[in-house]
Amino acid sequence: MTKTILRALAGETLPTPPIWMMRQAGRYLPEYRATRAQAGDFLSLCYTPDLAAEVTLQPIRRYGFDAAILFADILLLPQALGPKLWFAEGEGPRMETTTTMEQVRALKPKGAIHDTLAPVYETVRILARELPSETTLIGFAGAPWTVATYMIAGRGSKDQGAAHALKNTDRATFAALIDIITEATVDYLSEQIKAGAEVVKLFDSWAGSLKGDDFTDFALKPAARIIAALKARHPGVPIIAFPREAGNGYIGFAKATGADCVAIDNSVTPEWAAANVQKDGCVQGNLAPEHMVTGGEALVQATRHVVSAFRGGPHIFNLGHGITPDANPDNVALMIETVRAGGSRP
Repeated sequence: MTKTILRALAGETLPTPPIWMMRQAGRYLPEYRATRAQAGDFLSLCYTPDLAAEVTLQPIRRYGFDAAILFADILLLPQALGPKLWFAEGEGPRMETTTTMEQVRALKPKGAIHDTLAPVYETVRILARELPSETTLIGFAGAPWTVATYMIAGRGSKDQGAAHALKNTDRATFAALIDIITEATVDYLSEQIKAGAEVVKLFDSWAGSLKGDDFTDFALKPAARIIAALKARHPGVPIIAFPREAGNGYIGFAKATGADCVAIDNSVTPEWAAANVQKDGCVQGNLAPEHMVTGGEALVQATRHVVSAFRGGPHIFNLGHGITPDANPDNVALMIETVRAGGSRP
């Protein structure tokens, strides 16, 4: 029988939605923290295939999710293009900035990224061998706009101000950077698929800060380019797009980009997403991550609410964003139990 997530991505409405969770391999799990300590630092964990595979497998062993998502980071790709990357303890990623046309032109050609990223592909190969036969393997990359925001600012920010400023004052440089990231992302995801990824996901975590034509030009169009190129190389491999906090930009996103599924954050209601997005195909989401911290009856009711709202079409149950480090692992188990016990459709 075809795996449940692949069935949902093909447009099938299932009696119980398949389930996985963004950042399901992460700091909320004690076994992750132990492996992270063994690796020594975050980037060593990402680039040591045996350990990266281990933390990818940990939530599958513990919870039996329907999918495993490769453990990596969206900033490995821009690092492979040349800029230095490091993680400041307690402060998150830091990156050598790319803000001029000279710096953009000095980035490595897309064909040169694979030497750096080879350990990621080896992690995928290990997972393809070791995952349970019923578990779908998901690969991923950051979308060009989101990756560009880190490359331009050298760090994360709440308003992506540095990227917006470059976009507005030196559009040629900004567009050239987006183009390079887009082409490299196609090659990166293609290699993940060759190594064994059955689905790939494009994370545009900061898509919501793009408005109007900028959303079309720098969130929608790059996603469409990436998806079209991947579909040409790997027909039949489903692609999930996540333009987080896109609001009305979610409407028609699947049709405009060719995505097989649109992941929905929790700033929109599941009823709105069912009416406006699910009509075009599979949706993924969208339980608020804070329920993984607070738990209790509110978690149960909110989980049932999401399942019920999306029961009329293809749906993959997930959070509206990644699980946070302060989450209680017991609440994850309660969420899964609720989905699987209460997901039957009349």
